[in-house]
Amino acid sequence: MMPIEELRRVLQSAFDGDQVHLTSPMGDDNHFQCVIVSDRFEGKSMVERHQTVYRALGDVMREAVHALALKTYTPAQWEQQAGRR
Repeated sequence: MMPIEELRRVLQSAFDGDQVHLTSPMGDDNHFQCVIVSDRFEGKSMVERHQTVYRALGDVMREAVHALALKTYTPAQWEQQAGRR
């Protein structure tokens, strides 16, 4: 298990300057939902984007996080999503 604030710090450090929105919908510091908005996702498939996040998390993903639901967007895609809300 990893406290949500610690995971948030890891993600914000790895995606410095990008938007990172992290929640623990079950409140158990074991299951997380994360939205990341970053230019570095430009031109990458969803699988490549998720691999980028997993690489950034390294051992944290393998050892301390049970479940992580990811949504990854470029800034343009994020703006488009905002228009749909």
